[in-house]
Amino acid sequence: MTLTDEVRSFNRFYTLKIGLLERHLPASALSLPEARVLYELAHALEPGCTAAEIGRRLRMDKAHMSRIVARLRARKLVGSRVSQAHGKHVLLSLTNAGSQAFAAADAGARAQVDALLSPVDAAGRDRLANAMRDIRAVLGDREAEDGEPRLRPLAPGDISWIVHRQTVLYHQEYGWDWTYEGLASRILGAFVAEFDPTREDGWVAERRGEIVGSIFLMKGDEPSVAKLRLLYVEPSARGLGLGRTLVDTCIARARALGYRRLTLWTNDVLASARRTYQAAGFRLTREAPHHSFGHDLVGQTWDLELRDSAI
Repeated sequence: MTLTDEVRSFNRFYTLKIGLLERHLPASALSLPEARVLYELAHALEPGCTAAEIGRRLRMDKAHMSRIVARLRARKLVGSRVSQAHGKHVLLSLTNAGSQAFAAADAGARAQVDALLSPVDAAGRDRLANAMRDIRAVLGDREAEDGEPRLRPLAPGDISWIVHRQTVLYHQEYGWDWTYEGLASRILGAFVAEFDPTREDGWVAERRGEIVGSIFLMKGDEPSVAKLRLLYVEPSARGLGLGRTLVDTCIARARALGYRRLTLWTNDVLASARRTYQAAGFRLTREAPHHSFGHDLVGQTWDLELRDSAI
């Protein structure tokens, strides 16, 4: 099934589930377009707005909008007045009857959704809320994109999740095979088994309760050198500066622990991460070709001198 088919299938399911095929909304004599017009008027930032403004927000053509407004005015749910600032503009607003009709429709819609969600447990509700926000954000809803990621310490279950997500993402984006999972598992398995809180640390980035990135500070082969390892950022959180925040956090911790140099190994195809390292002051010191994860790659070592520290 193609993505187009999936979207259409979901639309058929959801419109049936919430009753959009019914002539009127629950507990209301209003159609969906009429209720949306009342909603816009009830939530207008300024008292009164024009039919054209509402039409643009709802992407309704002028003729359709005109018919809806005429019906609402005939039922005395909407009143109108000429704008004092613009004599040719007619401002619409809810009448008392319109406010009551909107309140009843809003309560009915809420009750319908509450009934739909009543059998869903807390974990399911979180999944549903995050999935809906992600759909809106992917399709360009700026409001859904709000919510700054926050960093937290590692918690049980994080390590296996990070290995899984990095492996899946690198396969999707670069075609790397499952052997990358072996490398990430070995690195993080050793980190857990030999963890030294006086020399190491790790952070997970969360956004709306979902893991959207991580980074690790690990002890190096020399006492004065630390390693930055396994930086990743979920596609849904890219463009927010999260990669730089994770890298800066790792650098600050390395300095606080007294390391003199921070080093990392990456591959040249990871261009976005490379730009983040460069912006943070890392310098490319070595590179060499290798065959890994089913591809011919160029491995790179980047170093950052922490000059104001000494171990």
